[in-house]
Amino acid sequence: MSDSSPLPPVRLPAEAELARDALASPLLSRAVRLARWAGPGTRVGAGGELVEEQLPAAAAELGLSGVGTDDGEAAAYASEAWRIAVDTGLVEIVDEEEGTVTVGEELGVLTSGGPADILGLWLGALDSVLADASVPDLDDLVGAMEEGGEIDFSQLDWDPEAESEFLEGVLANLYLLTVAEGGAGDGPVPLPALAASMIVPDDMGEPTDDVLEQVSDAMMRLDDQFRLLDPVGLVEFQPVDEALMADIDEAAESVAEPVDDSDVSRYGMVRLTPLGLYGIRARMLEAGVDAPAVGDLVDKGADVLLDSTSAFPQAAAQAEIEQWVARREPLGAARELLAAARGADEGAPLRRLRCQQALSLVGAEAEPALREVLDDPELGGLARVWLAEHGFGDVPAPSEDLVFWLTVDTIAAQLSIEGNSDELQALVEGLAAQHSGFFAAAWRVDHPATPDVLEAMGRLHPDKRVAKEARKAAFKARSAAQ
Repeated sequence: MSDSSPLPPVRLPAEAELARDALASPLLSRAVRLARWAGPGTRVGAGGELVEEQLPAAAAELGLSGVGTDDGEAAAYASEAWRIAVDTGLVEIVDEEEGTVTVGEELGVLTSGGPADILGLWLGALDSVLADASVPDLDDLVGAMEEGGEIDFSQLDWDPEAESEFLEGVLANLYLLTVAEGGAGDGPVPLPALAASMIVPDDMGEPTDDVLEQVSDAMMRLDDQFRLLDPVGLVEFQPVDEALMADIDEAAESVAEPVDDSDVSRYGMVRLTPLGLYGIRARMLEAGVDAPAVGDLVDKGADVLLDSTSAFPQAAAQAEIEQWVARREPLGAARELLAAARGADEGAPLRRLRCQQALSLVGAEAEPALREVLDDPELGGLARVWLAEHGFGDVPAPSEDLVFWLTVDTIAAQLSIEGNSDELQALVEGLAAQHSGFFAAAWRVDHPATPDVLEAMGRLHPDKRVAKEARKAAFKARSAAQ
């Protein structure tokens, strides 16, 4: 990823559901079947690979023979599944010289382990597949083999570390595109766009021919790599249309110009599965990247909840808050939230907005907590709103000062979320239209964000006269604060 901005939280299914997905992934399920099939007569080579003469029997065990798969493909699938069985400990080598094997301890995880154990097994399989995906084509490797059996990497124009970092970067970008608000979500990402996200600089206007050629090369590499990553359940991948392979440069050019969706799909489409999101997040966490998931905050205090969700996209913040509130009794939750919402720091308005979100989910049992803060200058406004919305009587009318303070606080919160959005502009226009003397009173509001809010109103309001009034009021507020 291009910067160090915090990642949005990912919404993941329950571990039990993810574990079922892991066991159902074609590659791991085949590895399990071969581990159970292996017996005293099974033989492996020096590297732990299944000997060639036993591949047809392994393919038959997997149901790959005579079902539209030629013998070569069936043997390759069986060989790959066997290697995963060895790499993950489902099968263990007993005697390297004799080439004998036995059932591995990890096979017992499938019957005695919990979802986390199964997911750990799947992550091991993922590590192996990712390592394979970073290796050049076998024919290229054979061509670069020297007499002593060593590979001459200079002939391959291949840097193992750089290749691995490239694939990790691609998967990180795909993860971000999936979890970001306004991103791909559950939908697939076109392969040209994903390749371009790694190659084309953010500040480049029209891509040069050299850059487009690099995008084309990256697309072809990714097409090969995602074909390998699909069977392990990391992604769902629609490969590049074979008929377009000769004209793949056209796909790179499509990065710079709009194309019909049906045309783009022919150049490959990829999406991370829920299991894939889990896998990439697990690798990020292992690498020290802060990759939050919805539900991480259920055991934290309200102060952590409000601070953390302030940086979340709206949908993720709502989901996190819902889980937090569901774990607590209403009155105690309301008191904790209100205490955490206080403050005059820059982030306080947004904390209070998130507090309102959370309070909208608690029931009428929370009424005493809201009445306790009616006289609080920072919380009295939102308390009155909550009590009125829940139909409670005997709610004191707010003073004019409190109304203006709450207005400034609300706009400050919205500014930190939306910036100069159309919705905020409509709010600003409505306020100025409803209160003819709004700016004459607003600059006196004792709120740290008053000058910034008035400046923003001057920037957002389309009427030049009203905008000028707002800027004058902002100047007065800033001078009074000094």
